[in-house]
Amino acid sequence: MEFQRDTKFLSGRFKSMGFAFKGAIKLITTEHSVMVQSSIAVLLIIAGFYFEISHEEWLIQTLAIGLVLGIEGLNTAVEKVADFIHPEYHERIGFIKDIAAGAVFFAAMTAIAVGCIIYIPKF
Repeated sequence: MEFQRDTKFLSGRFKSMGFAFKGAIKLITTEHSVMVQSSIAVLLIIAGFYFEISHEEWLIQTLAIGLVLGIEGLNTAVEKVADFIHPEYHERIGFIKDIAAGAVFFAAMTAIAVGCIIYIPKF
């Protein structure tokens, strides 16, 4: 069966959204780091309602959550592609995977800083 691209604008967008949703579900249900990060995101959302954070705080918190989950998704994709290309350990592949993990680290540290700025004053 040959892949056929949907050239219609609207139906093509809906199909793309379907693939993206399917990928997000796969990411959340198969990757332990994303499961943990998603759980933390849910806790932060609950905390946001509990502490009645401001509109601006909601915006920043939402962006921080999206940043971490988005970068983690890209990191997972890089790791899967690298493992597919070179299943055995290889120093250069390890270097690439470490850089992708470093990007997640930066995003996570940013999200932690945002969380501290929002929630420490609430205590």
